[in-house]
Amino acid sequence: MTTTVAVVGATGRMGRLACALIEASTEFELAAHIGSTGELSEMLGADVVLDVTVPAVSQSVVEFAVAHGINALVGTSGWTAERIAVIDRLVTGKLDVGVVFIPNFSLGSVLATSFAAQAARYFDSIEIVEAHHAGKVDSPSGTAVRTAELMGRARSELGPVSAPHVDQRARGQQVSSIPIHSLRLNGVVARQDVHFGGTGEVLTITHETLSPSSYEVGILLGLRAAATARGITVGLDALLGLGDAG
Repeated sequence: MTTTVAVVGATGRMGRLACALIEASTEFELAAHIGSTGELSEMLGADVVLDVTVPAVSQSVVEFAVAHGINALVGTSGWTAERIAVIDRLVTGKLDVGVVFIPNFSLGSVLATSFAAQAARYFDSIEIVEAHHAGKVDSPSGTAVRTAELMGRARSELGPVSAPHVDQRARGQQVSSIPIHSLRLNGVVARQDVHFGGTGEVLTITHETLSPSSYEVGILLGLRAAATARGITVGLDALLGLGDAG
């Protein structure tokens, strides 16, 4: 039995990739291909909604899906813990609805984030530099936000990191007390460097996406999980059995 999927944001980079994967799969069937001029009602009847839109649109997509009892897989960036909490409140009490949030579908990226959360316990000086293609509309990236949140959670008993002069605009945006610096450049797909400064040493955990094909395994994992999800699930790490890195 196949799972029918409505893709919202189908004309974007991730949307096109997801549609191609779904059409080539024997597990899934493309029920709706919804672009910027489409209507959310086109997702009605699908088993799962895959949201790969933009931050300004994503919340309305997820809220519509939840209101109509459709499970959702959210690949749109920009979902902070606070924004996810809003959806959690909507889902609470709905025993037959689930939403899976995946900040990054790359297996290597989620492993790098997990490693960074482990390292955060041992360094007080931490900063993130993330780079994406020039067309990415949000910053910091969802991956950087997720990484900072998990590192902050890992350091909950240690307190905030040491981040001097954060009142200066060039020092980046703080998430969980960790400065994040965003680059938007032609020629880049995606890269994240988490820098840890210690006494006499620097540790850097780097992940670089060389091709969108790196997202394929994660998209399929996410769709499988979303088909039977209940409640809120956050992060590919949860689907890979890594547990809560924080």
